[in-house]
Amino acid sequence: MSLTTDPRPRSSDLLLVVDLQHDFCPGGRLAVQGGDEVVPVVNHLARRFANVVLTQDWHPPGHLSFASSHPGTHEFETIEVAYGSQILWPDHCVQGTRGAAFCDDLDIPHAGLVLRKGYHPSIDSYSAFYENDRRTATGLAGYLRERGIGRLFIAGLAFDFCVRYSAEDARRAGFEVIVIDDACRSIDVDGSDAATRARFQALGIAYISSATIAHST
Repeated sequence: MSLTTDPRPRSSDLLLVVDLQHDFCPGGRLAVQGGDEVVPVVNHLARRFANVVLTQDWHPPGHLSFASSHPGTHEFETIEVAYGSQILWPDHCVQGTRGAAFCDDLDIPHAGLVLRKGYHPSIDSYSAFYENDRRTATGLAGYLRERGIGRLFIAGLAFDFCVRYSAEDARRAGFEVIVIDDACRSIDVDGSDAATRARFQALGIAYISSATIAHST
């Protein structure tokens, strides 16, 4: 979906940077192809925003979402849990490990908040706004409203999971949402990239290139 509003960052805008962590980049436990390529794009974009929030996947050992926690299952298999369907992932972003740390080249010293998610042992968390049970809020919506934020630009990993769920929840919470397409990469499990774009179209979520922002004056 194309953008119909002025892309120039303003004081009431915020850049939400999703999960730019070692385990989601090449060589990591749940690597997204080309994940490291978005880091310089995000660093450049962040200089245009006064308000930035970083999210950080932060799982305890033995997390429910890990295939290793379910003997007899396989990675990327889907099972049913108390809150619905759950894809089983490789062990990743375990608290305190290098895999959970932000990418070495990520350089956004003025970020105002690091929001950790996925730390409840029995609930996975894709969205920056809600755990996957769709009831447990992270508090991000209140944080944004207290600071007068009305529009979110979203970048990071992965486009078709944590970026997608964060964008959808932000839109439902009443924020204008713009996803920066070339500042994201997809895992693309069973067509999830195409499904994400179709969902964004239905919800009125725009996705643009970083050049649209960089070339605005």
